[in-house]
Amino acid sequence: MARTGSGSLLARRNIKLDSFLKRNTEREVYERIRAYEPCVVVSHTVNKVYMHVVLTDERVYLTEYPPRTLTEAFSFERVRDIQLVNDLPDFLSGKDRELCQHIRITYVTEKPARSGRDWLRVDRRAGLPPIAPPSRRPSHCSTLGHTLTGYPAESEREMEGLHMMRPTRSASCPNPETLGLPRFPHPPAQPPSTPPNLYTSTSAATAPQTIPEKSKMPRRIGLVLSRLLKRDGAKSSGEEKEAELHLYAVSHTSRLYLHLQSSWNSYIIRSTLLLDPLYRGWCRASTDSPPGKRLPAISWERTAHLFAQLSSELQQEGISVESLYLLLQELRTAAHRNVTLRRLFWRSGEVCVFLVQTLEESLHGCQSLSRVYTADQLLLSTLIVQTLAVMFRETEVEPARLNLLSSKKGALASRMLLAVICDPEQPTQNTGSLIDCEALLSEYLDAACSLLSELLLLGHEASRCSTADNFLTVGWILRVLQSHPHLTSFLSYQAQQVVLVLSDLQESFLSPVQSVLLFQRCRLLLACLQYNTQLGQHLRSHFREEFRYFVKLSCAEEKLPPHYLISQPTLRLVEQIQTLLR
Repeated sequence: MARTGSGSLLARRNIKLDSFLKRNTEREVYERIRAYEPCVVVSHTVNKVYMHVVLTDERVYLTEYPPRTLTEAFSFERVRDIQLVNDLPDFLSGKDRELCQHIRITYVTEKPARSGRDWLRVDRRAGLPPIAPPSRRPSHCSTLGHTLTGYPAESEREMEGLHMMRPTRSASCPNPETLGLPRFPHPPAQPPSTPPNLYTSTSAATAPQTIPEKSKMPRRIGLVLSRLLKRDGAKSSGEEKEAELHLYAVSHTSRLYLHLQSSWNSYIIRSTLLLDPLYRGWCRASTDSPPGKRLPAISWERTAHLFAQLSSELQQEGISVESLYLLLQELRTAAHRNVTLRRLFWRSGEVCVFLVQTLEESLHGCQSLSRVYTADQLLLSTLIVQTLAVMFRETEVEPARLNLLSSKKGALASRMLLAVICDPEQPTQNTGSLIDCEALLSEYLDAACSLLSELLLLGHEASRCSTADNFLTVGWILRVLQSHPHLTSFLSYQAQQVVLVLSDLQESFLSPVQSVLLFQRCRLLLACLQYNTQLGQHLRSHFREEFRYFVKLSCAEEKLPPHYLISQPTLRLVEQIQTLLR
């Protein structure tokens, strides 16, 4: 369940819980709640209690059933693994036991808090690296009054390739203004209520103690729970240790596991990319400004108005390539920082269709005539693909996204998939001494892999969904791609890059951007090996020996810095690929 702007929740809406969350969280946080779902919770402090699990972009919270307090269970920063466990819980019976989804989250606990009340911590900002302004000059358009968000100057390569462009911006040109993640207000510390009678097989010895109402003895409640947590903290002797949280979703239509995996995936990608100065500049939020100088968060209505204005400018007849490029820069950078804009993108649908059509015309429309890629084609195509990839971030629970991509039997999704694939061996034409078209083609191929990775995430969600009308599965995506004449050469290029990066030929550490790209390439290769026989056979025939002799986990561990949250998930992907290629 997640709030989609000022609209309704994605699926079944719990009015009481939704009202509780709205009262006890600030608007910006409430808008970024991805889902909530009831399930049985088992942890080192909670034993078989029926609770609601609430997911945001950065952490998971628990609240009683019915809700009284909102408490943090863990931050995605500390998650090490999320798995489905194939078992039949002995404390459930009947259909609940057969249909239950047992989710095990392994995470690293934090060092004991000063007060010993870690589990009752109502809010703590996730441990993302500090977002510092990039060492680049600010955009000249930040002085305009009506804006979406701010952004830094683009890379020198892009500006060189577009040296002919006029320094114009749209009427919606951004300044530093965005939605941040404010702190939760502290609600009264109340205990979990006695769990409902649905799970009567829980023994009295393991059932949680019935706590008196807040009005009777609220102080004692906090002391009891605090002592339990201090006892657990004392065992760790001030050191981090692994812990497990077990969630038992009893609904056969539960999507909690998918939401957890998707949220974790988005978090590790974003947190790793935020280690890159340029990406931090794109995502720089108003909350990073000094106190007293922060701009107010832009409203949903204002964002919608500015997005509509920018959309109309993008789609105006006779727009020049230079103006189109500059407007797309604004859209991409604003989307990096504003999840509301990303949701509006899918709700309108028009801009998405326009981008796919423009990509088709730019990358493939002129090939039959020139048979070469020009710098202008590659620059514009790369920007379009990057913009589309950003629009997928943190919009998994936006119903309009699935509706748009699945309408007319997936016509738009098919066009997007086929448009993004290009021939890595296609000749390029240098139009100026300052432009390296081979490098531009490489950048496009990187961006294309990132977009395909986002589409595959969509496919993974559909693959686990039981509804018959959700056909956008991984298998369907790969079948559509398989019809493209250049898919095998495109796939070979992505596999070659994985081998090159993880071989002894490159000895340096991977940058944050390179690490995320490696993760996405591995996900693409693994999907082909797992879901498509022909593509899997192609990879085995051409890359079995390379992955056996040149790709070593020990080398990968040396190149992926341990403080990148994406490092361990990437190593697991590499190991899976090696196993399937044998």
